[in-house]
Amino acid sequence: MRAFLEVARTGSFTVAARTLGWTQSAVSRQVASLESALGGGPLFDRLPRGVRLTEAGRTLVPYAETVADALHGAVRGLAALEELAGGRLRFGAFATADAALVPQALGAFRTLHPAVRIEREEGLTPGLLDRLAAGHLDLAVVSTTVRTPLEAYDLHHLLDEPLYVAVPAAHPLAGADGVRLAQFADAGWISGGDRPEGTLLDAALREGFRPRVAHVVAEWTAKQGYVAAGLGVTLAPGLAAASVRPDVVLLPVRDDEAPARAVYAATVRGRSVPPAAGAFLAVLGEEAARLIRTMA
Repeated sequence: MRAFLEVARTGSFTVAARTLGWTQSAVSRQVASLESALGGGPLFDRLPRGVRLTEAGRTLVPYAETVADALHGAVRGLAALEELAGGRLRFGAFATADAALVPQALGAFRTLHPAVRIEREEGLTPGLLDRLAAGHLDLAVVSTTVRTPLEAYDLHHLLDEPLYVAVPAAHPLAGADGVRLAQFADAGWISGGDRPEGTLLDAALREGFRPRVAHVVAEWTAKQGYVAAGLGVTLAPGLAAASVRPDVVLLPVRDDEAPARAVYAATVRGRSVPPAAGAFLAVLGEEAARLIRTMA
């Protein structure tokens, strides 16, 4: 199409070849191939000096211009994706990551790449992984709390969160430097689910006791309200520690009692990561490193 349009514009195979940086024979072959593909009729009348469009050639010109413009637009669009001067980022994150890590990373990403359109979702790790596998997300920030098969994903480690027991400020252990989960074996627990499996309370199961779930509360701010009212205690990950209210105390759980929770950015194994998602992954790593320093 480029060769055809250039010959049509200049009226000469020789001049068109010079403009395109090709040989005259290459331009002739391109035009002959186009004529063959369109049924074999001539697009140009070959004159003693130069060429002239046939009726078929004049009919083709506007269509060729449309195709050429579309291809140029595609090249510009692809370049914008690579340069992050456009495109979109589709990601999801679990709630606690959305409280600290994700907004800080998102702010830094927007500063670097303001033209990228962002689509964000919040959810539980299993649901986010399902959305990722189905192609609705490019990246998901997930945790290892739940017992979800992860073989289909590439997991990019971001950080390991320490765990805390959140108690009312007036609790007898509120001044302790560290606690063992077994010390709360008889306590009522505020949990995101009515069963400890697949929640942070999995740590209690590993310690040999089954915690009694007194209230099911999903959101961290609401959990704090229940704890402050003396309705139970709850486990809090390190990412939530910065947003604790003054009438709640966080007691560090000893590492040998409750291993840290790992936080990952997940992508689908074997699937290309879009440029915007790759750039956001790098920013997430930088912000996670900064958060690790503040949690140390």
